[in-house]
Amino acid sequence: MSELYQKSLSELHSLLVNKEVSSKEIIQSTLDRIEATEKDVDAFLTITGEQALAQAEKIDQEGVTESEILKGLPIGVKDNILTKDILTTAASKVLYNFNPIFDASVVEKAHVAGLITIGKLNMDEFAMGGSNENSAFKLTKNAWDASKVPGGSSGGSASSVAAGQIALSLGSDTGGSIRQPAAFSGIVGMKPTYGRISRYGVIAFASSLDQVGPMTRNVTDNALALSALSGHDSKDATSAKLAVPDFTASFTGDVKGMKIALPKEYLGEGIDEEVKASILEAAKIFEKLGATVEEVSLPHSKYGIAAYYIIASSEASSNLQRFDGIRYGYRTKNYDNIEDIFVKSRSEAFGEEVKRRIMLGTFSLSSGFYDAYFKKAGQVRTLILNDFKKVFENYDLIIGPTTPTPAFDIGSNIKDPVTMYLGDLLTIPVNLAGLPGMSIPAGFVNGLPIGLQIIGKHFDEATMYKAAFAFEQATNFHEKKPLIFGGTN
Repeated sequence: MSELYQKSLSELHSLLVNKEVSSKEIIQSTLDRIEATEKDVDAFLTITGEQALAQAEKIDQEGVTESEILKGLPIGVKDNILTKDILTTAASKVLYNFNPIFDASVVEKAHVAGLITIGKLNMDEFAMGGSNENSAFKLTKNAWDASKVPGGSSGGSASSVAAGQIALSLGSDTGGSIRQPAAFSGIVGMKPTYGRISRYGVIAFASSLDQVGPMTRNVTDNALALSALSGHDSKDATSAKLAVPDFTASFTGDVKGMKIALPKEYLGEGIDEEVKASILEAAKIFEKLGATVEEVSLPHSKYGIAAYYIIASSEASSNLQRFDGIRYGYRTKNYDNIEDIFVKSRSEAFGEEVKRRIMLGTFSLSSGFYDAYFKKAGQVRTLILNDFKKVFENYDLIIGPTTPTPAFDIGSNIKDPVTMYLGDLLTIPVNLAGLPGMSIPAGFVNGLPIGLQIIGKHFDEATMYKAAFAFEQATNFHEKKPLIFGGTN
């Protein structure tokens, strides 16, 4: 039998049902794998080994049935998602000692499904960043090349899966923070429709954009996870009251008759030529499988970055007011009055990128500038949504590159925020429109993976998974692994 860390969720489930392994053995194997590779990856901020093994023992006593697909299997959780009695920092000095008193709703659902939390994963501070270089605690490396960034803000979630530390992790996506690191790391990352998964208990960055989603090594595992984690939550006013389908039910490998749109704006200026060639080759694969792929236009997508950074920063400036040094988290040691506590605690504990976005957002919301910036950005958001609606009148899906380039060098862009922001060019419009988007492996450039982004209609993740599964079956990109995972790159 090959090492347990090499197996998919489905394979591990079969072993559990057939009693060929125990949940405790799987968890111990996961912990051993993390210990063996963590010095090279630095994906985890907190590891909960004792708690995880205790949960596994309990599950072994109960047993695992055929229908309990995820029971007894490990999951890693991004560190901006609350976990009861497990340190949750959002990778910020502000929350260096914060132990939540309750689980986020998505973590509750994971536990109901029988998943076992193995630890908390590194990220850009408060999910603000696209390279994982903004964490206050450590720098996560790309599993394919330690000199490259893993992407962000869910870089720890992506690298842990790509390096074989764990088969399933949770990320959050505000402007591409699941899909971009998934592309850089050669894995599958799904940002569901806004409202598909509850946001209750997720430390808010931009409340109208944030969405939690699963990150896995293959499409089937991803679909199984989304089915388990989705559903209405009365504690989240934005949670959709919709039944949750079995997303694997559409896995036929057949996309005959499917109409797929390829926006010309997604292959224009700023997109690496080899990335562009890989996406055009992916379009040909879909055509060989029986789908129709046609060029379309999303004319307002070019305004997405400007609109996003006004809206997201404005919402962040409001959401982050709660971190004031009074109720929890970091408090300055040198103060004379309460105003000193507020100002110095935030000045000393927030990182540079977080401060930048708070200031940008506060400016956009200030008197005299609200109409010129925030209101205008909201109007542009509507235009972007209408572009998508128009395309989806005639097409089932939209495809394109997930990122303009493969992963870049650590330290190469972090001092240039404009360049960093432009890296979200292709993912941001999906969040502004509240649509589901996913990234799947679609090729390699100079030994580094690139991602194919698939965008679907609101709450039509099933069609996205159907196309992604067919593409995965027709290619072998998902089978390739980095050296740290036994590959040959």
